[in-house]
Amino acid sequence: MMSQQVETPHSRIAATYKAREVEGALDVYFYRPLGFRLAEFFAQFKVTPAGVSLLGGLCGVLAGHLYFYRNVGINIAGMVLHICANTLDNADGQLARLTHQASRKGRIIDSVADHLVFASVYIHLTLRGAFAGASPAIWLLAFGAAISHALQGAAADYYRTAFLYFEGGARNGIDSTSALRSDYRKLSWRHRAWDKLLLALYLNFTLQQEVLAPRLKKLRETVNTMFHGQIPGWLEQRYRDAAGHMLKWWRLLMTNTRMLVLFLLLFLGQPIYYFWFELIPLNVLFVYLIARQEKMAESLEQLLVARDST
Repeated sequence: MMSQQVETPHSRIAATYKAREVEGALDVYFYRPLGFRLAEFFAQFKVTPAGVSLLGGLCGVLAGHLYFYRNVGINIAGMVLHICANTLDNADGQLARLTHQASRKGRIIDSVADHLVFASVYIHLTLRGAFAGASPAIWLLAFGAAISHALQGAAADYYRTAFLYFEGGARNGIDSTSALRSDYRKLSWRHRAWDKLLLALYLNFTLQQEVLAPRLKKLRETVNTMFHGQIPGWLEQRYRDAAGHMLKWWRLLMTNTRMLVLFLLLFLGQPIYYFWFELIPLNVLFVYLIARQEKMAESLEQLLVARDST
């Protein structure tokens, strides 16, 4: 009886994961338990996942502003707000799964909020350097780092979602530009301007992902054509074996790593080096992972074509 009582809360939290394989240690032991408590709280007051996303976005934007000041105390306040933002970013998805409100629109709002948070961070760090007398080239440095961040994040999200797709838990969680374009054309700027704007942003984000990973896109199209969403167990296992060990490296391109490095550099009073962290080590890892994953996707696609022809 005691073991059952201990296991029940953990199992309830685990039920709000996307999948254990794509969760990092910091997520499992800090953000997810805390996010689950927040999700339960918001559920009691009928707060929507989109509302939680926007609240998290507001906390993150304010955090970015506090990074502008060359004062460690103010920067620490920004770090606390940034952690709150990331916790709420976890809680919105957990709330959606807990209350069965997961939707494409919710994912879009969550993505927009995430981009606004780091846009605030990049802008305020750049202004901090400019006001401290840095060369105007800092704007180019920040722009290059921001573009790198966007591409890295898009690719990491795409490969993580693809893993969930092949695992069987998120068949509807991965979109294609062709389907999104069709839905986009159906919306009117006059009557549904907000929905059309959100879908336009999401369409651009999805297009970036497909351009970065054309072979994965082709593999998914082949799978859909051959199996119509009913992926056989042998293929699920084959994909898991081929892609699973790379998830830990993709996680380094997600939010937790960036926050830890940024916090360290803020304590050292050298946040400008955060841009170099984005441009050099993270881009090297990014290029390596893209090459590995695309080679894997091509190999699996060729295997499917060969099996189909026999």
